[in-house]
Parts: sequence; C-alpha cells; structure tokens
Amino acid sequence: MGEEIVEIERIDSLKVIADDVLNVKKKPEDEFEVAAILESNGWNDRRASEAFQVENVFVLAKEVWKIIRGKRIFAPFTPMSKIVFNEYPLKFIRNFLKGSIFALPMAISVFAMLTIRFSLWSYESFDVEIATSIAIGTILSFLCIGGFTQAIAKQGYVYVKQGYYNMAKQSTFYFVRLGYLLSTIVVAVMVVGNAFFSIFPYRMLIIIVLYFFMLNAIWLAVTIMYILDKELIFSGLLVLGIAIIYLLFKIIGIDIIVSQVISLAIVAILGSVIALGIFLKHERERSKEGIQPKLPRKTIILNSVISYFIYGFTYFAFLFTDRVVAWSTSDTYMPFVIWFRGEYELGLDFALLILIIPMGFVEFIVNEMMYSIAGTQKDYYSYEVDKMYRRYVTIYVKRLVTIFVISAINGVLIHALLMLIKNHYFSFIDIAISDTTYFVFIIALIGYAFTAMGLLNAEILFCVAQPKMANKCIFPAMIINIVSGFLLSRWVSYEYAAFGLLIGSLAFVAISTFTVLKMLKKVDYYLYVAS
Repeated sequence: MGEEIVEIERIDSLKVIADDVLNVKKKPEDEFEVAAILESNGWNDRRASEAFQVENVFVLAKEVWKIIRGKRIFAPFTPMSKIVFNEYPLKFIRNFLKGSIFALPMAISVFAMLTIRFSLWSYESFDVEIATSIAIGTILSFLCIGGFTQAIAKQGYVYVKQGYYNMAKQSTFYFVRLGYLLSTIVVAVMVVGNAFFSIFPYRMLIIIVLYFFMLNAIWLAVTIMYILDKELIFSGLLVLGIAIIYLLFKIIGIDIIVSQVISLAIVAILGSVIALGIFLKHERERSKEGIQPKLPRKTIILNSVISYFIYGFTYFAFLFTDRVVAWSTSDTYMPFVIWFRGEYELGLDFALLILIIPMGFVEFIVNEMMYSIAGTQKDYYSYEVDKMYRRYVTIYVKRLVTIFVISAINGVLIHALLMLIKNHYFSFIDIAISDTTYFVFIIALIGYAFTAMGLLNAEILFCVAQPKMANKCIFPAMIINIVSGFLLSRWVSYEYAAFGLLIGSLAFVAISTFTVLKMLKKVDYYLYVAS
C-alpha cells in the first residue's frame, strides 16, 4: 500500500514538472526539447536521480514527455476532400495524356512509318547519308531544347495553375526566345566548325541545320501545349503535318525533304499561334478581375529553373547517347565520324513505344501519390514519424511495382506486335526485322522499362521541388551509359552499345530509388519547402 502511495506522489510530482515545461513551451516537439527545458529550469543528472531515482535528466525527460503527450489537447484535423470515384476516369485520362505527350510524337511517327512509309522527319527510302543528316539534326535538337522544355514546364506551368496567364506567357516566350537564340548559336558553331574541319559535306550540313531548327520549333510548341493542358490539340497538329507531307509529296510530287521542312514549319507556327491565342484569351479574362502581377527579374527566374534545365539536357543525353556511340563505331564502312545504322535505329524505335503507356501512368500515379501523402500527414502526431514513414514507403513501393508491371505487360504486347510484323502478319507493313534489329529491340525494351521506373522517381523528386536530387540520379546513369556502351561497342560489336542504355537505366533506377526512400524520411519537410 505504501509503495502505491509513493508511486502516486511520484506521478503527481512529474505532472507538476510537466506543467512547468508547458508553461515554457506549449507544444514541445519531442523528449529532447523537454530535456533542454528541464535543464534550463535547473534540473541536472544528480537532481533527477535524487528526486525520481532515474539515471539522468534525459530519462526524466522521457517520463515527462509521456505525461505531456497525455495532457495535450489536439485540435481536430480538417480532413482533405477525397477524390470522388466517378472523377477518377477523367482525372486519369487528363494525367495520362499529359504524361505521354512527349512520347506521343514518336508513336505517331512510328505508326506513320509503318503505314505510309514516312513521318514528319523520316522516310523509309532515304539513303544512309540523308538519314545520318536527319538523325544528327534530330539528336542535336533534343539536346539543345531539352533544357528549355523543362524550364518552360516548370516555370510556365506554375503560373498557369495559379491563373497568372500574363506571367506564364511572358516567362514561356522568354525561354522560347532563349531557345531560338541558342539554336542560332549552335548553327553558327556548326557552320564555322565545318568550314575549318570539313566534318560533313555542305549538302549534309544543310539538311542537319534545317531539321535541327524546325524540330527545335516543334519541341518548344509541344511544351507550350503541355503547360496549357492542350495535349490533344498538338497531337492533332502532328497528324495534320503528316497529312500536309502526304499532299505535297504523294499528290503534288514535291521532294520529300522540302515537303517535310514545309510541314514542320507549318506545325510549329500553328502551334505557337494557337498557344499565343490561348494565352491572350485567358489574359483578357483575368484582366477583368484586375489581376496583373509583374514577372520577377530575369535573374531570379533563371536561378529558379537552372536545375530543371540541367535535368532536361541530361535526360535527353541519357536517351540518345547509345545511338551516338553505336553510330560512331568504326567496325564497318564509315565515311564520316557518325554514320546512321538503320537496323539499330529500327530496334530502338520499336522499343521506345514501351514508354508511352507507362509515362502516362507515371503522371497519374505521382499526382495521386503526392495527394495521398499530403492528406495522410494529418493522421499522425509528431511522435509518430517512424510509423508515418513506413506507411509512405509502402505507398511508394506499391506505385513503383505498378509501373514495373505496366511496363512489363506493355513490353510483352510490343514484342508480340514486332513478331507479327516480322512474320508479315500485316500485309500493308513490309519491314525487314533483322537479327541485329531484334537484338537491339530486346535489350532496349528492357532498358526503357527500367527507365520508366527511374522517371517515376524523378517525377516524385520534382513534386517536392528537388530537381538537384533528380540530377544526382540521372547524371551518373548517363555517364555509366556512355562508358559501358562505348567499351562494349568497341570490344564486341556496335549493336552492344544498347547494353549501355540497359546498364545505365539499371543505375538510374537504383540511385533514384535510394534517393526517394531517403527523401521520404523527411517528406513533411520537403513538402513544406515545396509549398
């Protein structure tokens, strides 16, 4: 009985100390902050041991912390509104289109090549010299404009979502102008460099420059449509562009290159004009509300997007580096430094189709995941951080596995399609699938499947405003891609450059997965920073 009385008195004394702590800080974060407050109130290890028979002040703080947690009065949380079930289809379709928009041009191009034998920037009957020229122009366009597309998507999209269309228009077309400026500089460097070193004959250089410049305009227009949620409009413009080529080339009889350049110019101009019209329409609507905020200084804008710009360049370098490595392997006839390998390119083009569906799902999954995380934070108290982290890891792993399964299923379907084409199942498709093409296709198919998982991780890092983390994932993967692909293509054969893509994609997934798991431990902090 006496022991019970002593314990009751002990607890009462601890409650008094807990009240003293709460008088200093109404909402201490944890037992360590309680220990600091106790020490500031004169408690030390000796006094704690004499008064409560505990080892030190930290043990005392732990007991006081338990009492404080019981004494706290928590205000009820306002639950986040849940997505209504019947809203999911529309939300999924919109996010799917937004996610797959950058892969859609390739899908349309491949479909056109299979059916009518040409697309906006390719043609089945091009000789190797012309194909090399167009391939160089295409890769250079992605490398030159990739950073600007990321910068526009980041800065312009934020303003659009806030309803500040005037700022969105100004920042977007500022980056468009910078894109054209850099394109002009690159062309000047190519012309001057070629004049001194005679890398390519001028007939090839002209084609490189034309397709490089026209495709730059196309990618910029695609990005503007992306931030304006007008993905279907641009898809329609691509189809229109192919129809224009069909009219000029097949019906009127104009040269295919001239037809393609004209079509590319029309699509780029129409895309820019439509985008400008949409911007102006929204500006007029907002001006009636008297909302006309000014754009920040250019230096502030550039500083805020530089990491996104670097990611855009590095991402496209990662995607295309194996082509450059393969095409520069001098194990066959090589009249120039780079020589197009049609069998290699065909395998990659088919394999690239695997990214379309997963990238659409990535956009939806990441949005749904971040919405879920932002909402469920309110289900946990400050001392339940470990429990919250385990839940978020479970949410994340499920999404990562989902993308893997979707990519695997999509890969099986694309492989089945290739087998049907190889066995001439479709009478209107007459394409020879060589052993080299099939070899590259299989390796690249697996590589792009893992790339989709890495892109899911990068998208998550973008959602918490951590592009530097994404860069630290994609840059090492690009280096591994280059080194491994270069060595294998030189030691074995040129088509083994595809292993560079595969090994690099595995590195991308591994590094980015570790980074996301590390980020999730402090996701509340990163979400706060992002907001």
